Amino acid sequence: MEDFGIFNRSAMLIGENAQKAIGEISVILFGVGGVGSWCAEALVRSGVRRLTIVDSDRVCESNVNRQLMATSRTIGEVKVDALKERLLQINPDAEITALPMRFSADTAQEFMLDKYDYIIDAIDSLSSKIELIVRATEAGVPIISAMGAGNKLDPTAFEVSDISKTSV
Repeated sequence: MEDFGIFNRSAMLIGENAQKAIGEISVILFGVGGVGSWCAEALVRSGVRRLTIVDSDRVCESNVNRQLMATSRTIGEVKVDALKERLLQINPDAEITALPMRFSADTAQEFMLDKYDYIIDAIDSLSSKIELIVRATEAGVPIISAMGAGNKLDPTAFEVSDISKTSV
């Protein structure tokens, strides 16, 4: 059996070929808050080595109880920078790109989505979420969407419909 280092147990569980494949994919993750930060760590712990994380926010005190990289020490830091540091502590060989940017219709062209194998949406803004889903579909890249809506407290205000009929 090939030596997979910190991923030896995973390779034993899912097989060497699957572990190699996980290590070769490239993922971009938008939003590293209450969902995205945990997702990023799970990806790196599973063996994903090429991960781009995108978020324009800074860690604040109210993040500490729910966001992975948020601690009393990281308050005030750029979220993607604090998260990158943590992810590299898990796997120093990972290639983590931290982009302190916001995804929106205005910035969408700055992300070359077609260079990724997977896109993960953990964005709070519904308009940006829809824009990302549309752009991912146009690029032909599979997208996994958390479908959450941070800071939205009235779930009865949402309507469930056919996502293929969604428009911006």
